[in-house]
Parts: sequence; C-alpha cells; structure tokens
Amino acid sequence: MLGRKAVSTSRGLIFCCSQSAGKLSLRQLCRMSFRPVAAVCQVNSTPDKEVNFAACVRLVEKAKEGGANMVFLPEGFDYIGSSQKETLQLSENLTGDTISRYSDLARKLNIWLSLGGFHERGDDWEHDRRIYNTHLIINGMGHIVSVYRKCHLFDVELPEKKVSLKESAFTIPGQSLSPPVQTPIGKVGLGICYDLRFPELSVALLRQGAEILTYPSAFTVATGTAHWEVLLRARAVETQCFVLAAAQVGCHHAKRASYGHALAVDPWGEVLGDCGGTEVGLTLVEIDMDKLRDIRRNMPVLQHRREEKFYYSLD
Repeated sequence: MLGRKAVSTSRGLIFCCSQSAGKLSLRQLCRMSFRPVAAVCQVNSTPDKEVNFAACVRLVEKAKEGGANMVFLPEGFDYIGSSQKETLQLSENLTGDTISRYSDLARKLNIWLSLGGFHERGDDWEHDRRIYNTHLIINGMGHIVSVYRKCHLFDVELPEKKVSLKESAFTIPGQSLSPPVQTPIGKVGLGICYDLRFPELSVALLRQGAEILTYPSAFTVATGTAHWEVLLRARAVETQCFVLAAAQVGCHHAKRASYGHALAVDPWGEVLGDCGGTEVGLTLVEIDMDKLRDIRRNMPVLQHRREEKFYYSLD
C-alpha cells in the first residue's frame, strides 16, 4: 500500500511517500495510481480574513501539486473572531466575497473543495443578527453543489478545563441534514465539529449511501485531548466509512486555541494521516473503495441493523 504524509518545515510542506516491504506488481501500481486522493488540511485561523485566505490558498495549491482530487478545510477556515461582536461583523452571505473567491480558486485549479464552518449570515440578518455555521461543497467548476448548516450547537461549560462556549448565543441551528453528495473521491456525507458526538447523524448519512464522512472542526484543546481521535475512529468503525476531519490548530487570539490533529481514518478504524498538534499543514490520503467494499461485504453491519423503531422501543 502506498501512503502519503505531509511534513512541515521552515520552507513549507514536503510530501513524503512510503511503501511497505516487498515489490509491487505493475498491475498493483497502475491500480493504485487511479485511486482518488483527498487532502485533509490543518489551519490556524485568526480574525484576519485576508491572511487566512492566503494561507488556505497555499494549502489548496500544495494539495493540487500532491495529486489531490478534493481538499478539506476546517471549521472557521474563513476566520475565528476574538469576540461575539467581531464574529458577527465579519460574517457574510454565501454570495459574498469569501465564497466567490473560493469558487474562483476551485475553478482555476479544477479541484473540489469542502469548506466546513463558514460564518453565514442568517436569513433575517437585518432584524436578527445571528448566523449559521455552514459547510459547503464546491465542485471543480466553482459551483456550490451542497450546503449543510450545523444542527448541533456547542454549548459547553467545563470550569475545571477553563472551557466556556455558547454557540447558540449567536448561531441558528440547521433544521435538516444534507444528502451525501457524489464527489471525485466518493459519496461524501457532511457534518461539522460537534456533530461528531451524535452517531445518529452518521448512521442517517450512511443509510443514504455515504462512503465518506467529514467533520471539519475547531476542537478545544481540552475536549480534543480527551475525545477527538476516539470519536473519529468510532464513527468510521460503526459506519464502515472513511472519515476525514480537517482541523484548526494553535492559538487564534488571546482567548482561544484549538487542538489540531487533522485526521483521516479508514473504514476499519485505522488512522491514515494525522497532521499533529502544532503546525499548519495537510495530509494526503488515498481513498481505497475496494477496501471499503471488502469490509462491508465481510461484515455487513448495515444489513444487520434493525428497523429504526426497534431502537426506540424502550421509549
């Protein structure tokens, strides 16, 4: 199996390839060369939207150079504000400058983008100054092909960990899931960050044909240290899907820092790529659909699930 990883250096990103022991046949090499590649990115957003955009462009360009078919950026890729007031002031509509520029970038590079956690102004912005936390998929022609608005809002108080966030104070919860969307790397089901803690969401996307689940995130250091990897691997194992989780890392401003460890997990729960907990960067992973199909055939978990009402029979 051919694996790729990204190593951060002072000169940028160097992509390293590793190959397991033994010689691969020409047929194996040719077959692997046609596997689609996903780039899972790790970003350090600040309140400066221009600086953030430039950093994300560099990552997308590096991903394209590395052979990626689709690039995954994390929650808050556009910015992370230092206050509720600033967060609201910097927000935009889907037709605003930020998404237009990412559409142009996708078109220019002919690459698909997962933009997870965009600060989208609410439908009644003039009267109700609240936003959606929105995940968009943009295709290689620059068109928005899927929109999901975060349904589960992060309202958590952990005094002993110095964590206090109330997303619902300024964010409108989404009212529905979005169907998985067919992309060059497979059928992708959309979530955002805190959605990761709700297996009902991942199973609902699986039932609609998802092969890849994605959770662009900005996990706190406390919750990330405790739960990040185990939750991602659990979602992969129980759904037999690839799980791709772009992440924020490091200090964004004086009041907030993120855990990092942007992760890619295969349907058996194996971690294929981990960006670590300190540096901006990305990991390139091949999406092996033959492995997914083999796992689902040998252990047909979805077929073994009972009808939905069975699981609510105790109610």
